[in-house]
Amino acid sequence: MDVAGDINLYNSPQVRSALLKAVSDAQGAQVIVNLHAVRYIDSSGVASLIEGLKASREAGSRLTLVGLSRMVREVLELTRVLKLFDVQENEEPAQSA
Repeated sequence: MDVAGDINLYNSPQVRSALLKAVSDAQGAQVIVNLHAVRYIDSSGVASLIEGLKASREAGSRLTLVGLSRMVREVLELTRVLKLFDVQENEEPAQSA
């Protein structure tokens, strides 16, 4: 799943919906969320990612974040949730993990 632009209060409901659908469609398989084109994420965006992570765990799948920009990584670190996620630099190691 590729996400681009900002993830904020205005579009986080769409991101959340798409993420939950991707987890549901994966049927227990790994879900890779490519964030390389995300410039900014706010607390509502972080909440959307956490909801996706929770849904993936409940479904028995693994959610992997790839391509985090410095800004996105810093926000996830500041909110102390980065360590909850499987994070990879790009999709290749994520697909083999």
